[in-house]
Amino acid sequence: MSKEKLENQEKVQEEQTQEQPKVEVVEKVEAKPVEEIVNENVAPEEFDWDALEQGATELYSKDETKELEAMYSDTLSAVVENEVVDGTVVAITKREVIVNIGSKSEGIISANEFRYNEELKVGDKVEILVENQEDANGQLVISHKRARSLRSWDRVNEALDKSEIVKGYIKCRTKGGMIVDVFGIEAFLPGSQIDVKPIRDYDVYVNKTMEFKVVKINQEYKNVVVSHKALIEAELEIQKQEIISKLEKGQVLEGTVKNITSYGVFIDLGGVDGLVHITDLSWGRVNHPEEIVKLDEKINVVILDFDDNKKRIALGLKQLSAHPWDSLDEGLKVDDKVKGKVVVMADYGAFVEIAPGVEGLIHVSEMSWSQHLRSAQEFMKVGDEVEAVILTIDREERKMSLGIKQLNPDPWADIDTKYAVGSKHKSKVRNFTTFGIFVELEEGIDGLVHISDLSWTKKVKHPSEFTQIGAELDVVVLEVDKDNRRLSLGHKQMEENPWDVFETIFKVGSEHEGTVINLTEKGAVIALEYGVEGFVTPKHLVKEDGTSGKQDEKMMFKVIDFSKGGKKIILSHSRIFEDARDAAAGKTRKSSGGGSKLQMPQVEKATLGDISGLEELKAKMEKEEKKK
Repeated sequence: MSKEKLENQEKVQEEQTQEQPKVEVVEKVEAKPVEEIVNENVAPEEFDWDALEQGATELYSKDETKELEAMYSDTLSAVVENEVVDGTVVAITKREVIVNIGSKSEGIISANEFRYNEELKVGDKVEILVENQEDANGQLVISHKRARSLRSWDRVNEALDKSEIVKGYIKCRTKGGMIVDVFGIEAFLPGSQIDVKPIRDYDVYVNKTMEFKVVKINQEYKNVVVSHKALIEAELEIQKQEIISKLEKGQVLEGTVKNITSYGVFIDLGGVDGLVHITDLSWGRVNHPEEIVKLDEKINVVILDFDDNKKRIALGLKQLSAHPWDSLDEGLKVDDKVKGKVVVMADYGAFVEIAPGVEGLIHVSEMSWSQHLRSAQEFMKVGDEVEAVILTIDREERKMSLGIKQLNPDPWADIDTKYAVGSKHKSKVRNFTTFGIFVELEEGIDGLVHISDLSWTKKVKHPSEFTQIGAELDVVVLEVDKDNRRLSLGHKQMEENPWDVFETIFKVGSEHEGTVINLTEKGAVIALEYGVEGFVTPKHLVKEDGTSGKQDEKMMFKVIDFSKGGKKIILSHSRIFEDARDAAAGKTRKSSGGGSKLQMPQVEKATLGDISGLEELKAKMEKEEKKK
């Protein structure tokens, strides 16, 4: 109790005490003077002279005093320390709450102990624990917080059993939720149990008093879990059933954006949720739903579909506006040029938006006249502004195909004149196959150099032995197929056929020195002059002494067969000493067609090495022919 109030109460009691005795004393003095009292033989000890000397104007007998004391004591309740009693709030200030528990004095409690109850008012009953009947200042010491704590565990269990709604004060945030003061116990409020809507800012709930429902108690660890969401759900369930019963396809409803994900937007329709898939947000291309809507935004949506139980509701936003294809310029036709923005890239092509919600596909094959495989990313990227030609347009199917290579002339249109048969060109190696090399003469003009047309003299097993990707290669046009867009090219044709010269050097019957470079069961490959290779069978590799030629051995050989078309030179070592022996005996070997016809096994084509001095040899032979 405040000092001012105590002083006022004492003044009132003093005035009442002073006024009442004055009236009664006057009446007694006038009725019986002091002399008469003495004359009536009143015993001195029966008169309270002390009270008279002190100026008291009202006299009570001992019995009357005891009766009055008993009556006063009956108005006060017996106070026992450390006992929980009920008290009445008699005054509330910013810092204190004054509570009357029926004692001689009123107790003062800090207002902090009532933070959980924002609606506390004068006259409310509150539970109080008497800590001390009288402190050094004669003041009653009481506590509401300790009283709640003593009764809290029983009350919280009772609230769980009876599903009561309790009030709690949210003290602070914690991992995964909030700490709530319920009956003086620190209970846990999970973040998911605060509201039916996702919570984005937990701090706004701190220092607030809210209603909760006790949902779980761990008796062993004294843990309490509360929920505010449980109170809302019961009410929402009623609303939800009412809304669901009225749902119809095509119905337009107003809703609130509840949550945004990468695949769509959840809309609160007033107790029931629906999903607007990202593809139903806009007729145009949408990278993320946040481009179209914002959290807590109110929007109109149309019901597209729902399951039998109406638990999954599909909503649409774009369906509330006309399809962009319906308003597309009727004048657009094939071969028209359009401009647009690349919105999506794929390996097979690019999607270009020429108007909001209207897209066309540029296939990778329509990006370049080139025939070799390439990726669409080599030509453009998302965000590029491009110009294209309409190749096809289907308004019913709402599809359009575009091309950009059509902006440039078709290089195959004048292929016959630009790349005539026999013309020589430079090319770039683009790709290898087992049968040849694909080269590019210019953008859109590709050709094939067959592996057999790479070299006159060298046998190439794989193109990688001859050149590499990206290298330049001189070629000659051998054949043009305009209809199928094919060019046959050759590289060896850049030079004259050396076998025309070899035919005059390696005549049948001529002798040449050679080296055995490859020895097999079928025969041996012989390296001759000018890098030419010949073949000899095991029978013709036998020496005069009966032994056979060995690997890397140098020997003399006679040409016994020459095939210009097959590029083969057949040799024999044994024929040299056999012909010499026959000549000494006067015998001659029959021949036909300029050489002996021998039944030779089917052998691998003889190969020729690089000829460094072929041109000089040819020039020398031409001079000798002129002299003759």
